[in-house]
Amino acid sequence: MPVIGFLHSASPEPFAQFVAAFREGLKDVGYVEGQNVAIEYRWANGQYDRLPALANDLVKRQVAVIVAFGGSPSGLAAKKATATIPIVFSAGDDPVKVGLVANLNHPGENITGVSVLIGSLDAKKLGLLHEIAPKAPVIGVLENPTLPAVKDRLSSVQEAARNAGQQIQVFFASDEPTLEATFPRLAQSGVGALVVGADPFFNSQRDQLVSLAARYAIPAIYETREYVVAGGLMSYGTKLAEGYRQVGIHTGRILKGDKPGDLPVVQSSKFELVINMKTAHALGLAVPNSMQLLADEVIE
Repeated sequence: MPVIGFLHSASPEPFAQFVAAFREGLKDVGYVEGQNVAIEYRWANGQYDRLPALANDLVKRQVAVIVAFGGSPSGLAAKKATATIPIVFSAGDDPVKVGLVANLNHPGENITGVSVLIGSLDAKKLGLLHEIAPKAPVIGVLENPTLPAVKDRLSSVQEAARNAGQQIQVFFASDEPTLEATFPRLAQSGVGALVVGADPFFNSQRDQLVSLAARYAIPAIYETREYVVAGGLMSYGTKLAEGYRQVGIHTGRILKGDKPGDLPVVQSSKFELVINMKTAHALGLAVPNSMQLLADEVIE
C-alpha cells in the first residue's frame, strides 16, 4: 500500500473540510485512505519554522509522494527536503515568483501543484472593503511577516490604496499573542476597517479573528467563506476546497505513474464574494445593492 506524506503549515481542526476535499480528489482517481493508500499526517500548527523538520521526517519515512498544503512555506520546505520524492503543493502566491517551479505548464523536476491565487487578491479585498466602509479614514492590513511573498502582497495593496486615495496602515502577526495584541493597536491607531491577508495561520485562528473584530467593532474582509459563516463581515477569494480536491487528483495520477514534472500547475479560476448581512447591520454598515447583487452568497 503506497503511503502519502501529508504536510500542512496550520492545524487540523479548521481545515477538516478541506482535507475531506483532498480525499475526494484521491477517490476520483481510485484511491481511498485505509483501503489502497495510507496517509501520514504532519501539522506545523502555525509554526512555520517547524516545516523543514516535518518534511525531513516524511522523507525518512520514504513516502511515495508528499502533498504540501498551507501556502508556499510547506511546498518550499518539501522541495528543500527532497529532489526525488514527488511533491504536490497548494500555494496561495505565484509558484514561479516564490521559487516552487520554474514554469507553470512544465514544472519539471519532482514537483507540481495547484495555485489558488489567494495571495494576489488582497488589493481587490481592499477595494471591496473601501466600498462597504467608505468613511473609514484608515484601513488596516494584517499580514503574516513570515510568508515568502509578503513584500509583493504589500506592494500591490499599497499601489491599490494610492490609486483609490485610501490611507492604509500595515500590521504584522505570526503567533496568537501578537494577534491578540494587534486589535487594541488597531483601535488606538484609528483604523476603521481591516483587510486580513490570506494566510494558513490566520485561517487556523479564524474564530479568534472574527471574535476580535466583533469586540472592537472593526469591519473586516477575509479570504474564505468560512470566516463569514463564523460571523465575519465579508470574504473574497478562491474556493479552497476545490484546490484541495485538485491536489488529490494530481496525487492520484502520480501514484498511477504520471511524472509530477509533466503535470501542469493548475490555477484556480473560481472566486466567490460572501457577505454576512447580520454582521453588517451590527456594525451599522449599509451594504450597497450593487454589492449584494455581485455577491455569490448573502448570509442573512
